[in-house]
Amino acid sequence: MCRTHTDTTAFSIPTTMQGKSDQQNPPPPLQVELTVNSTTIPHDGILVITKSMIFPVISRFHAGYFRITLSLCWQTLLWKTLVEPPENAHAYRRMLGIVPSAAFVLIWSLSLLILVSLSILYILRCVLLSDMVKKEYLNHISVNYLFAPWISWLLLLQTSPFFSPKTVYHHVLCWVFVLPIFILDVKIYGQWFTKGKRFLSTVANPASQLSVLGNFVGARAAAHMGWRESAIIMFSLGLVHYLVLFVTLYQRLSGNSCMPAMLRPVMFLFIAVPSMGSLAWDSISGTFDSSSKMLFYLSIFLFLSLVSRPNLFKKSMKKFSVVWWAYSYPLTVLALASTEYAQEMKTTLAHLLMLILSGLSVLVSFVLMVYTALNTNILLPRDDDDQHLGHVW
Repeated sequence: MCRTHTDTTAFSIPTTMQGKSDQQNPPPPLQVELTVNSTTIPHDGILVITKSMIFPVISRFHAGYFRITLSLCWQTLLWKTLVEPPENAHAYRRMLGIVPSAAFVLIWSLSLLILVSLSILYILRCVLLSDMVKKEYLNHISVNYLFAPWISWLLLLQTSPFFSPKTVYHHVLCWVFVLPIFILDVKIYGQWFTKGKRFLSTVANPASQLSVLGNFVGARAAAHMGWRESAIIMFSLGLVHYLVLFVTLYQRLSGNSCMPAMLRPVMFLFIAVPSMGSLAWDSISGTFDSSSKMLFYLSIFLFLSLVSRPNLFKKSMKKFSVVWWAYSYPLTVLALASTEYAQEMKTTLAHLLMLILSGLSVLVSFVLMVYTALNTNILLPRDDDDQHLGHVW
């Protein structure tokens, strides 16, 4: 039998005939050997080939890709809020009610499809590449994105057209999605508490605000189901650690930045956290009171501070990456907060602000969806890009 070199298929067929002995002892059956990428594959070649197609994808996929689902799920919540104006809404708010409900169902279905797909990919990564998942868990930037899938599922559950917040299924699913957030809180906040200020000043980065965002989303979900005490617990955890984290990031030295230039869009999380805090407290207190307004005003100030410095994001815009989605969901959370603010104030100026922020949020999300669809081939970076960017989270 002869075997060819790598990346070829070798066939070995015995052809020697020796009279009667060969007739009594027929030759063995045809033997086929497949060699793909220097690996000899016998009868289970399909399984190995399938793995060779899956492994490159899940090895480059990481929790940071859930930025896409965060954007889509928050966009779904925004559309649901806008297409269902209250009875005493302002004329500008009622004008948005003409948007067909089918548009909301479409974006909800798209969000569900993408979230399920990314969740399956990450489950495969956990099963087949557990060491890489462990590295994510131990990395001070990537560990924060482990909150992202649970936040996405919570948001999608809140906007679901199939489950009412009062049903048992809604309650059970809410607990399933909130529990991992609380477990990650214990891990991250426990480290900050036990290792002290020096540890926090070293590892703190804008992505750390995702942990606070998860607490506020959980608090809002609990408040909508009538679990006021649980909502206050989640809100208090988020608020205290947000104050500590905000002061730490505010005082950090310019030479001690923990974020590469490619990750600077993540700084838009400075907008998302106070906006989500205002929405969470609005759900707990039942009104957009002074506390919610203060958080909303802070988010507006931070938004103006960031958009007035476009040069800060110039390097991150040179090459498309999934990090660009970090522009979308903070804007959407700010737009959601502006809808509650406008409903409380009932002034034309407040509703104009709502229309501007909502339109900007929808525009940015739509552009990112189109750009991502046109650049799916570069969405997952090559190996050399990973080494150059330090595995961008």
